[in-house]
Amino acid sequence: MNKLVFAFFLALICNSAFAQDLTRPSSDRIDGFRDQDTLTAAQRKSTGIKKIKNLDAKIEDYLIISHKNDTTYVDTTLTIQKEYKFNYLKRDNFGLIPFSNLGQTYNSLTFNFENTKLTPGFGARARHFNYMEVEDINYYRVPTPLTELFYKSAFEQGQLADSFFTVNTSPQLNFLIAYKGLRSLGKYQNLLTSTGNFRFTTNYQTKNKRYSVKAHMVTQDLMNQENGGLQDVSVANFESGAEEFLDRSILEVNFENAESILVGKRFYLNHQYNIVRKKDSLSKNKLSIGHIISFEDKYFQYDQSSAVTSYFGNAFKTSNLKDRATLESFSNQLNLNYSNDVLGDLQFNVNSNNYNYGYDKVVVLNGNTITNRLKGNIFSVGGKYHKQFKNFELQGELGLNVSGNFDGNFLKAHATFNLNKDISATASINHNSKAPNYNTLLYQSDYINYNWQNNFNNTETQQLAFQLKSKKLANIAVDYTTINDYTYFKIDDLTNQVKPFQNDNVVSYLRVKLEKEIKWHKFALNNTVLYQNVQDNNNVLNVPQLTTRNTLYYSSHLFKNAMYLQTGVTFNYFTKYYMNAYNPLLAEFYVQTQEEYGSYPRLDFFINVKIRQTRIYLKAEHFNSAFTGYNYYAAPNNPYRDFSVRFGVVWNFFL
Repeated sequence: MNKLVFAFFLALICNSAFAQDLTRPSSDRIDGFRDQDTLTAAQRKSTGIKKIKNLDAKIEDYLIISHKNDTTYVDTTLTIQKEYKFNYLKRDNFGLIPFSNLGQTYNSLTFNFENTKLTPGFGARARHFNYMEVEDINYYRVPTPLTELFYKSAFEQGQLADSFFTVNTSPQLNFLIAYKGLRSLGKYQNLLTSTGNFRFTTNYQTKNKRYSVKAHMVTQDLMNQENGGLQDVSVANFESGAEEFLDRSILEVNFENAESILVGKRFYLNHQYNIVRKKDSLSKNKLSIGHIISFEDKYFQYDQSSAVTSYFGNAFKTSNLKDRATLESFSNQLNLNYSNDVLGDLQFNVNSNNYNYGYDKVVVLNGNTITNRLKGNIFSVGGKYHKQFKNFELQGELGLNVSGNFDGNFLKAHATFNLNKDISATASINHNSKAPNYNTLLYQSDYINYNWQNNFNNTETQQLAFQLKSKKLANIAVDYTTINDYTYFKIDDLTNQVKPFQNDNVVSYLRVKLEKEIKWHKFALNNTVLYQNVQDNNNVLNVPQLTTRNTLYYSSHLFKNAMYLQTGVTFNYFTKYYMNAYNPLLAEFYVQTQEEYGSYPRLDFFINVKIRQTRIYLKAEHFNSAFTGYNYYAAPNNPYRDFSVRFGVVWNFFL
């Protein structure tokens, strides 16, 4: 709880510090932004108001910069997309179904195999939904100090808070400090979650714009208690709907003595120097050199006070079990960038990646030695291309490992054509070949059957995609993917425990997604429908054929435009399919084909209000749970959430 108090009050303290000289009355502001400076010097002297800088700051001046230098500005509006993003992940979670407690994992109802990675992933993928990668970190440029406070209630004895404060000490230099904290007890036994994400970012640009730098430091700790889901007898009690079992804490779970944690810290620096820069509109050439350096240290640890052999099988020891996998990754990239009005933007880059993954012991099992480390260096080369010509845009990216223990390559290209102001069409292709995740190649555990060392082939994916965007018509996205040597987890028939396998057949995967909003006066119906089809003889990639989200809502200004109201009902549904099961020891989902899950509706009623820069959210989640049947699951033996009422707020301060 101390983390949440720190997260909430940190920004307030910073706000107070920077607000001391801002003596202008609040009545001279409209919706948080200062009016034009119309006071004369005499008026200022008589009222005691001091002249301050950036009196004409507009919302468009508060810039958000991505790691790719794409720039947007702070958005304080209240839209249906904001409703979809007001959750633990702070992004639209369509295609994901959360577990019962906030901060747990999500089961995936759809998969996107577009990939530009050349090295294996860490593993424990079920715990990475809230793990902030380089791509998730934004940088800011603001004319006045900016604070955002995010709060949402959790489940039993806990809260979710995310706050940041950012300031430009000069037009060239910006700092940001942020913290996201969660603590939630949950409705079921041994299901406490406690997570923290601390971020510090800075970006700087010289006055002559020759040199620029973006840097961040991120530390993260994501802890979950693990209970292995409901026991089979408790599943029957849960589905009965009997009043005595509506208190979920009395339902028996598989174990109550385990927890897992994912911890990581990262230091990142991206700087660039313009050797030749465009001085005016007549200049045609730009030449720059860049350097990106990243160091990341992370580990996943599973602790259990005593072995649960009935669930995980035999163990090397009976008490104080501890499995800990670590990864240290140090990467460097040097890039040369050239821009020309005729040729477009070109980049050539060389990369090195030093990795060290593994454990602190060697395992000898059945006469076979399982090593403790996978470590080495990977050197790769790559390039990027971008060209904008009137209504046509072309982008491409490629990479190739040239030395090291892991082969890998990728090619990504897409072309966009704007037919008119409303309609744009994009066609893209993506090819990727890389080694499977580290935890499929090497794993060690105190549980005997969870020790392996594999020499899997690269997983290769080829994807063709087409997208049509139109506010008047609809947004339509179609992609078709083929996957060779797909790597997955399932229960081994010999040991009856989960282990990794590699598919020997080609998997074909088609997705068609339609997004369309229909408006009538102050009412609107927002629709997102996803159709999926998998051709796979081994049933290793399972997804629901149809997933839909439909929101009927009403929007209006009230009280002489002092308040903006948005209220409605959201319907979520997906068809039955062989839903993946969850293994807490690995923090991975695995394939099961014994029972189908799904085909249950989820209805949410919400009332959202905007007053100045404050957005207030109130939602009755899954209010139909009591009358549509207790057969809702996020994974086998892991129920979805019961009916609950939750409250939240997002509050921006512009000083």
